Amino acid sequence: MAARKPRAKRMSAQVVEDEEYQLRYERVAGIDVAKDCAVVCLRLPPGPGKERRTSRTWEVAARVPDIEALAAELEAAGVQLVSMESTSDYWRVWFVVLEAAGLAVQLVNSSQARQLAGRPKTDKADAAWIARLTEMGLLRPSFVPPAEIRALRQYTRQLVHLTQDRTRYWQRLEKLLESALCKLTSVVSALAGSVSCLAMLEAMIAGETDPQVLAGYARGPMKAKHAALVKAFTGMRFGPEHAFAAASDLRMIKMLDAEIDALEARVRDHVAAIPAAWGVDADGTTGPGAGTGPDAAVLPAIDRLAEIPGVSPALAAGLIAEIGLDMSRFPTAGHLVSWAGLAPVPDQSGSRKGRGKKGAGSSYARRYAGQAGSGAARTDSFLGERHRRIRSRPGGGGWKKASFAVGRSILVIVWHLLNDPAARYRDLGPDHYAQHADTNRKARGHKRQLEALGYDVILTPRETA
Repeated sequence: MAARKPRAKRMSAQVVEDEEYQLRYERVAGIDVAKDCAVVCLRLPPGPGKERRTSRTWEVAARVPDIEALAAELEAAGVQLVSMESTSDYWRVWFVVLEAAGLAVQLVNSSQARQLAGRPKTDKADAAWIARLTEMGLLRPSFVPPAEIRALRQYTRQLVHLTQDRTRYWQRLEKLLESALCKLTSVVSALAGSVSCLAMLEAMIAGETDPQVLAGYARGPMKAKHAALVKAFTGMRFGPEHAFAAASDLRMIKMLDAEIDALEARVRDHVAAIPAAWGVDADGTTGPGAGTGPDAAVLPAIDRLAEIPGVSPALAAGLIAEIGLDMSRFPTAGHLVSWAGLAPVPDQSGSRKGRGKKGAGSSYARRYAGQAGSGAARTDSFLGERHRRIRSRPGGGGWKKASFAVGRSILVIVWHLLNDPAARYRDLGPDHYAQHADTNRKARGHKRQLEALGYDVILTPRETA
């Protein structure tokens, strides 16, 4: 007789208070954005003697004067909310100009405003669909930070791009040395940031080829690798074509170094000018330099985040540029983590419960979180110990997965520090897990493993002195 299948658990009844979606807004506008123009649909209450709501659709050029005229027309019509789809970067001119005119504007993800399958696809129909969804409150707005944070984001993202460009030039130099049969990169850990390697490269560009002379440019701990350096330079074929390319790459690297230094200073000055990022002294005064004393009531936002292991002041500025300083945009820390793409999306249908894939999220915020996780891994802290525990798990995913897992924890900490400016980071210590471990449970687990191997185990507690 076949065994009976266990009965599936019945889902407990839940009462969910839903929102009232029937005509949340009387006067709305939907904009279907394109590169050169956009189609605007204005939805208004029924006119005198009419029962149905009215729609008016027309095309507007994507130029600031035309958008300003549109803003005046929408304001005269008493529009309560304007919605637009986040199409590439073409939405920016519409959002900024309409927002500056005092209109309530929301940017929505294309997945939220997508037209129903099987219906005709035209710009006019898309604009009307966006307007209809807006008036019923069926669209969730995307996070668009205020102007001062958008300006900071422009600086920090440019800093990321310049840093990536500089890394590419160092990689080109490494490939160039390999093509010249020079094995310098097999002896040193990295070319970038090494004063000794820079001196050797400049000597090679100047025409020096003697391995003993080139190895003599080593400084500091690299002097102990003199014999290995001589062997790496022996037999190389560094010709004029290599010297020309290396000189060109070094010039670009030095230029990028200067640009990055200037941009980092600009980021610091811009953050210092944001009132929400200021600290508060013990006497209650605030300003660009407040909150830096030992008895400060509130630390500046950068200093608050920089107390987290793995988070440098530059990385803290990058995080603020991506998530802003107003945490009311994210009701909980989980919302912030999900927005950054570090939380799995639920995937359940009937009895099947999938693990769910992570959302796309913000690539820059996710990048900063991963960098912070990698930085915390090298510290003797709770987060560092968490990184080591995760990467040591069988099938745990190694360094990268552990870095993003710790980065997720850091984002949760960041949310709490920004949500409560008076809060301070307190490290739990690297021995937190050991102090809170259930020793009896661990002992029972080890006992079962030994018994499975054929041993009789008797556990005797050790007498304490």
